[in-house]
Amino acid sequence: MERHRAILKKLTQEKHLEVSDLCNILGVSAVTIRKDLKFLEQKGLLFRTHGGASLENPYINERTVLDKEKVFVAEKNGIAEMAASLISENDAIMIASGTTVQALSKYIEPKNKLTVITPSLAVVMHLIKHENIEILQLGGYLRHSAASVIGNYAEYMLEHISCSKLFLGVDGIDINYGISTTNLEEAALNKKMIDAAQKVIVLADASKFGKKSFAKICGLSAIDEIITDQEISKTFRKKLLENEVKITVVDR
Repeated sequence: MERHRAILKKLTQEKHLEVSDLCNILGVSAVTIRKDLKFLEQKGLLFRTHGGASLENPYINERTVLDKEKVFVAEKNGIAEMAASLISENDAIMIASGTTVQALSKYIEPKNKLTVITPSLAVVMHLIKHENIEILQLGGYLRHSAASVIGNYAEYMLEHISCSKLFLGVDGIDINYGISTTNLEEAALNKKMIDAAQKVIVLADASKFGKKSFAKICGLSAIDEIITDQEISKTFRKKLLENEVKITVVDR
């Protein structure tokens, strides 16, 4: 059917589309689009999501940091370099766990004193060479797959901290579901970090959009800015702006 071919062609361009967008593009009702998406999913040609469709499975399984750091390397480095430029002189920041925020630590060159709070062992190892960076390593149980700590003790420490910025890595960004990760305890720690930050900046390559994982961190309303790469679809740019989330796209 011509309409099915049009849906798949548009998805190839946009990666993820909402039912409402397809209605406008094809001039048919939401009921018709949902029937089309159900048919195409049964044929194994796409995945239905809440309110839309994607060419990639929107549900994410846990992978180790060693696996994740091998993919989208150039994109992550570009995002990380852009994020590093947002750090002010004499700043106090938090850096969460994940390969993109881990890359951020490689680009930090503080002009004066900088305070960094982090659960990530890799971030600490990157920053330890800088004598003018004061590092507070959060304590707790080590999550081996992420090389970072989790647990009540780390959350307790954050109740006594306030920082200007949180640089947060995520596994998925969904317009309706929000941002998510594969681990419940990591999600709980990230929520505490969000509460302790004046500004929340998510670092995520374009592959994270339209995805959702087991543990929800927060809705989009809790995020101030997302830094991503130029592969982000026009649909997601539009939806994020509608949700008053600032989008910074790195051309690299």
